[in-house]
Amino acid sequence: MEALDRVVKPKTKRAKRFLEKREPKLKENTKNAMLIKGGNANLTVTEVLKDIYAVKKPFAVLYKKKNITRPFEDQTSLEFFSKKSDCSLFLFGSHNKKRPNNLIIGRMFDYHVLDMIELGVEKFVSLKDVKNSKCPEGTKPMLIFAGDMFDVNEEYRRLKSLLIDFFRGPSVPSIRLAGLEYVLHFTALDGKIYMRSYKVLLKKSGCKIPRIELEEMGPSLDLVMRRTHLASDDLYKLSLKQPKALKPKKKKNISHDVFGTTYGRIHMQKQDLSKLQTRKMKGLKKRPAEKSAEDGGVSPKKSKSG
Repeated sequence: MEALDRVVKPKTKRAKRFLEKREPKLKENTKNAMLIKGGNANLTVTEVLKDIYAVKKPFAVLYKKKNITRPFEDQTSLEFFSKKSDCSLFLFGSHNKKRPNNLIIGRMFDYHVLDMIELGVEKFVSLKDVKNSKCPEGTKPMLIFAGDMFDVNEEYRRLKSLLIDFFRGPSVPSIRLAGLEYVLHFTALDGKIYMRSYKVLLKKSGCKIPRIELEEMGPSLDLVMRRTHLASDDLYKLSLKQPKALKPKKKKNISHDVFGTTYGRIHMQKQDLSKLQTRKMKGLKKRPAEKSAEDGGVSPKKSKSG
């Protein structure tokens, strides 16, 4: 127990920087993914892992050596690699007679497996097979999900959340139109998941808004869902919990509508509108009769005697 409770103190400045990078933060770093090849991975699985690595760079680590492990039976090796490489997402590829061209996508919470979904590759077109121009490395993709299953079925809903976590990239404060050049499209239809990658081309349209065309650039995958290992509702809720410092403080008398418009309520003392200074206009000028009526005096005009 003493060895477990021991606090590791850095001996060099480099080690101190390393430990500071790993320690918990209010705003977490961009999630890194590790791509691991199983002990019996074939050429298709290897190419899939290489292409996903190309899409995820620089927020990914590709292990080129084969690792004999079965994530659904023993997760200790995955947890070890996660701690070693500081990765909270993983993609494991394997191949056997019972489950050919197998991919296992998952995520970690506190260096323990949270969610894990097994997908089978039925059709694969790699990046190099599509002879079109590619997006630069590190381009943040736009994610599109089509199909009712992503909203109706719990396993598909969790898969959607997992795919968003895996491909979303870094959080950015603002975007520019020219930076929106990469689309990842996921379609759930007839028990299959179709993944397609497109490059956005901005064409001349004769007006301010450009005409948009999509050009397929790869990789494209036809996937089928196999086994799942989902976290319990309590653990999943715990993983989504945010620290109190990040929660926005509620400001009094300020509200927002569904469109994001801010409304403010101000409290003022009762005003005497009769003393309000208005713009001086001839039309608003008081007549002598009105003035005398207000003062309680007699009209200056004398009534004619009969």
